[in-house]
Amino acid sequence: MAKQGKKYLEAAKLVDKDAFYDPAEAVALVKKTAKAKFDETVEVAVRLGLDVKKADQQLRGAVVLPHGTGKVPRVLVFAKGEKAKEAEAAGADYVGDDDLINKINQGWFDFDVVVATPDMMASVGKLGRVLGPKGLMPNPKTGTVTFDVKKAVDEIKSGKIEYRTDKAGNIHAPIGKVSFDEGKLLDNFFVLIDTLQKAKPAAAKGQYIRNITVSSTMGPGVKVNLAKLTPEAK
Repeated sequence: MAKQGKKYLEAAKLVDKDAFYDPAEAVALVKKTAKAKFDETVEVAVRLGLDVKKADQQLRGAVVLPHGTGKVPRVLVFAKGEKAKEAEAAGADYVGDDDLINKINQGWFDFDVVVATPDMMASVGKLGRVLGPKGLMPNPKTGTVTFDVKKAVDEIKSGKIEYRTDKAGNIHAPIGKVSFDEGKLLDNFFVLIDTLQKAKPAAAKGQYIRNITVSSTMGPGVKVNLAKLTPEAK
């Protein structure tokens, strides 16, 4: 097991590892225990009661956080003709077709999100082996395969994030930076949780949300009281 640093151990003393905190308390603690010299990301880990080995219990989607994540992602759009012009006008960082496909095949990855028009997917699909493992492959479920490239770019730039269950049925997602005020972090938290609740697969059985932990990049995890998962209950 890796040895924890002095700052982490000091921060961990502020958190009762056996306690479940109301969302507002959890967010306040995460800000208080963030000791790194950089502006740490505040992350939420949600353990879901899903059997992801079954196709009808896998969960993937996207949500626009009202206050963004504190980072403006670099967006690449695969499009041609008028749709390429639309993407450029919307503020996409990179727009192209075969030229960008060749560049990526040569090892270029200076972008964070990929959008593609449906007519480009036959070509973009050839990048599956390199984009897939990095979580960059466009997908209709996350709104990144669309002819409405303006809307896609606008949403991504304004705070849209993707979520996806891992092999254990967990979802990890950023909800902002430690420098955000508590109100903005709470707003983002509740929008994310509400989205996950509404996206519950019909095939899911038993308790759906099993556990929620909030933490900063370098800080200890703070467990959230599941009885307080609406803004009204915070």
